[in-house]
Amino acid sequence: MEQVTAVRSESMTSERVKRGVPEGLWMRCPQCHATVFRKEVVLRWYVCPECDYHLTMPARDRITQLLDEGTFEEWDTDLRPCDPLGFVDRIPYHQRLTEEQQKTGMWDAAVTGKGFIRGRPVVLGITDFAFMAGSMGSVVGEKLARAAERATELRLPLIFVSGSGGGARMQEGILSLMQMAKVSAAIARHDSAGGFYLCILTHPTMGGVAASWALQGDITLAEPGAMIGFAGRRTIANTVRLELPDNFQTSEFLLQHGFIDRIVHRKDLRTEVARIIDYCTSP
Repeated sequence: MEQVTAVRSESMTSERVKRGVPEGLWMRCPQCHATVFRKEVVLRWYVCPECDYHLTMPARDRITQLLDEGTFEEWDTDLRPCDPLGFVDRIPYHQRLTEEQQKTGMWDAAVTGKGFIRGRPVVLGITDFAFMAGSMGSVVGEKLARAAERATELRLPLIFVSGSGGGARMQEGILSLMQMAKVSAAIARHDSAGGFYLCILTHPTMGGVAASWALQGDITLAEPGAMIGFAGRRTIANTVRLELPDNFQTSEFLLQHGFIDRIVHRKDLRTEVARIIDYCTSP
């Protein structure tokens, strides 16, 4: 009897399926390298609960965080990127676009539209790092330029949130670089018409985006620890052969040198933006 029980117990043990940890339940913070519960990070608007590091945040979550619930009206959803140069690097550009669209569920790296922040109507544009590092191609530039023009027509504050670590998109060549001037010109017309423009810089904001609309705000905010600049740190060091400060190209460094107006924690952005709009647009 004991032998039968032992065999049965051994059989049940071998048949029992081991329960592993579900994939994606945990994640490692890029800064402090702590293993943290992914759901907690998302609930904290993609901020590490251990070191307060601000991770990149999807555009749709940005909209949820900044705007009043159910008020966002998205514009220019029919714009699609193409491959005008037939560009090929590791893979053809048209194939890369398809892969990015399938991965992110977005047609390109920018989302624009109209919404309300604590009851205040605004025009909002966001670039998403998840789509080709938020780089600015023809579609991104066109959507941002149209958003600025509509903000002027509607006489509304214009808010751009930059998550463009890729700068201008090299796969579109001069057509991408032209977007720097086009968006800047639309913002200049908005300014000439008496419009207010607020830019929020997040990690990372680099290249042609940093050299154009990202640093042209009437008020420029940045999240803590964001990397902001034109060329990368290694490129600059190898070019000018100078020792750069440890905090070079961070939002803290830019605030110290007068490039931005304020550093705001992500959880406080909505309140601060509403307060700034009231202060800067009141008659």
